[in-house]
Amino acid sequence: MNKSPFGFVVVCLVLLALYPLVGGEYGLGLVAKTMIYAIAALSLELLVGTTGLVCFGQAAFFGIGAYAAVLLSGQGDAPTLFWLMPASMLVAGLYALLVGALSLRTRGVYFIMVTLAFAQMAFFVVHDTPLGGGTDGIYLNVMPTLAFGLDAADPLTRYFLVLLCLAGVLALLAQLLRSRYGHALAGIRVNEQRMRATGFSTYPYKLAAFSLSGLIAGLAGFLFALQDGFVNPELLSWHLSGSLLIMIILGGIGHLRGALIGAFAFAMLQEFFQSDAIFGDHAKHWHLGLGLTIIVSVALLPKGLVGVPQLVVNRIFGRSPNAVREQTYERH
Repeated sequence: MNKSPFGFVVVCLVLLALYPLVGGEYGLGLVAKTMIYAIAALSLELLVGTTGLVCFGQAAFFGIGAYAAVLLSGQGDAPTLFWLMPASMLVAGLYALLVGALSLRTRGVYFIMVTLAFAQMAFFVVHDTPLGGGTDGIYLNVMPTLAFGLDAADPLTRYFLVLLCLAGVLALLAQLLRSRYGHALAGIRVNEQRMRATGFSTYPYKLAAFSLSGLIAGLAGFLFALQDGFVNPELLSWHLSGSLLIMIILGGIGHLRGALIGAFAFAMLQEFFQSDAIFGDHAKHWHLGLGLTIIVSVALLPKGLVGVPQLVVNRIFGRSPNAVREQTYERH
């Protein structure tokens, strides 16, 4: 990330850290859950925006991480967060490794359908078997213990745990994108055939990215189980995968901050259209308003919300997108 995006992300994290000073209990839970979805959106951004792999099964890794957190916590003594979190991530990552090893042998729409098929398989395992409590789902009966006397049952403690994980994921992915490995993934996104011609074996690079994406999505699922205290099969449904894809498109594909912005924009739009105070009885049809807003946003903002500042500058100074591209070309 260059200085401007880095500064923007730091400001966002600082504002999120200060939010509990002014936010109520409902707002605290809403922002915490939105940050969890932002982590899941970042995991998908690694595939779509960085590697050029449109995955429609990200909800499977999210849901598996959530279910693993509940199932591994057991019914007895409280487990320790520092082994339960990595264990939940590992279960999701191993499934991602399996899915990636098979699905990455396909391309384009076939890759999308294969990842969706694996996600639906995981969905029906928890939906139709006693393993995940069936359609009723299961509750997290035992909260994991934290260090330094912190209580995971405290909403404020969970909020800062989620914020810390979000900052860690952002830092990890930012460093990864600046590395040689990150540049290789960018090359695969632009032209995989050319990368192969230069001597790169692209399959291991894509498989590693797919597995890492599953690990991060599993982390988001674990945090969701901790935050909500309940998991059900809907966490593995294709609807969630579609929502995560909308988040990164809305924010701006190809930018880490785009996933962050998109997650919060999506959450605010949902809250807005679900408001009975604003829409009254029409609030029950909130999907219609949300869908139309997203269609308009994508049509008017092809680069997502991250492109708004540049769009405003171009409007103010009367520069067309073509002129900006020509200036950039001459500069380089």
